[in-house]
Amino acid sequence: MSFIPLIRNDYWTFRIFEYPRMQKLIVCILLLISLIIWADQTIFYYSVVVGLAITILYLLYQIFPFTPLARKHVLKVQKNDPKNSLSIFVSNVFEDNTNYAGCLAEIKKTDADIVLLLETNERWAEALKELDTLYPEQVKEPLNNTYGMLFFSKLPLKNSEVKYLVEDDIPSIHTQVMLPSGQLVQIYALHPTPPVPNENPRSTERDKELLLVADLAKDHRYPVIVCGDMNDVAWSYTTELFLKMSKLLDPRRGRGFINTFHAHYPLMRFPLDHIFVSDDFKLKHFQRKHNFDSDHFPIYTELQYEARASKEQEGLVASEEDKEMAEHKKNKS
Repeated sequence: MSFIPLIRNDYWTFRIFEYPRMQKLIVCILLLISLIIWADQTIFYYSVVVGLAITILYLLYQIFPFTPLARKHVLKVQKNDPKNSLSIFVSNVFEDNTNYAGCLAEIKKTDADIVLLLETNERWAEALKELDTLYPEQVKEPLNNTYGMLFFSKLPLKNSEVKYLVEDDIPSIHTQVMLPSGQLVQIYALHPTPPVPNENPRSTERDKELLLVADLAKDHRYPVIVCGDMNDVAWSYTTELFLKMSKLLDPRRGRGFINTFHAHYPLMRFPLDHIFVSDDFKLKHFQRKHNFDSDHFPIYTELQYEARASKEQEGLVASEEDKEMAEHKKNKS
């Protein structure tokens, strides 16, 4: 179970074992302790103990980046700048859920600038009409296939599009939001299919959508945020590749798992809902919010844009100084 994901096969039987990383670690530790206490010390005993010890070390190595001991991907804000701040609330509401009041209450409590709701159909869109007055800017694509999306914003939106990048019935929202400072931020809202037998036996479409967006994000002229229910854990091979390609950062790293699914089964929870950001941003808050009868917990993030122009200028100045010094040495020689 621990090493099967090393096989780069997109069939669900390989990909699904990427999810329970902490669960695998706990099981291995309990097995090792049980063996040491009760098992007879035979050659088989020692081989199993060594195998479990190697597996535990391997899992600890995998888990370490998501502990508070590890380096943080997104640094904490040092100085508050409200004009360049942005808060985002993301929730997979569970399409069959009817607790609309609970959803509205949680949204109002956070008072986020942007709200992204997933698995929303026409019934959910109608039940949340109240948000139209609180959030004057909207992009709506309600669907009855558990992949509908509702996007609300208090801030101005530009160039908003609903795209079907890979599958004809799986939408994504691409839009730009204008911060109070006038800075534009590119947002991609996603909800690809998971690699499970009753939905999609392979991860091919999910992986393709994530990597297509990574390609869009990597060279974008504006700061980028990618958010949604990715149906992929924060440590998977695909997510690692997505972050490497897009050059985006994960606020979870160095802070904790912050598991969002499954809300009803505490022993089987994974970080499936994400907000990835470009290095233009620093973090104010990253929290899991209260569940309102969905199978997912919402996540809430407060970010602050900090222009890279000064950093780039510093790099340019350093580069020019290096060139001048090299030219001076050349002339001297």
